[in-house]
Amino acid sequence: MQRSENRLFFPQSTLDDWIVAGSVEFEDGELVILPEGPRFKLTEAVRVLQEVSGIGDVHELSGRAKDRAELEGLGAELVESSMLLGDTAYDTVPGWFGFPVGSGVGAMADSQKRKGEAELETDEELLLKFLAKGL
Repeated sequence: MQRSENRLFFPQSTLDDWIVAGSVEFEDGELVILPEGPRFKLTEAVRVLQEVSGIGDVHELSGRAKDRAELEGLGAELVESSMLLGDTAYDTVPGWFGFPVGSGVGAMADSQKRKGEAELETDEELLLKFLAKGL
């Protein structure tokens, strides 16, 4: 998968809620936001909340979201919402990076125009609109 700077972090708990609500589906390894929303190619990721071992954030990871494979390549051990990297422990949020795929923006914008709404220009704007509907 080609990496792009345009990516969103989806916490696993949020995806679980969306799945239960029927607001998303998975198709060919991609997350599809329903009914006609954007598509995202997913890769496992972790949001690092804070260092909790008391020795300081020597790896400068607090407040960042990172690819899980990248962290494991550095020697990180990840279990549920915890990560240990060397002697440093962190609280984390497991989840996924979503990389925009295809012409989801164009299809959603065309749909919005037909409904008399303003054209949306980015996947991020579409996602914010979807989230504002109450999930």
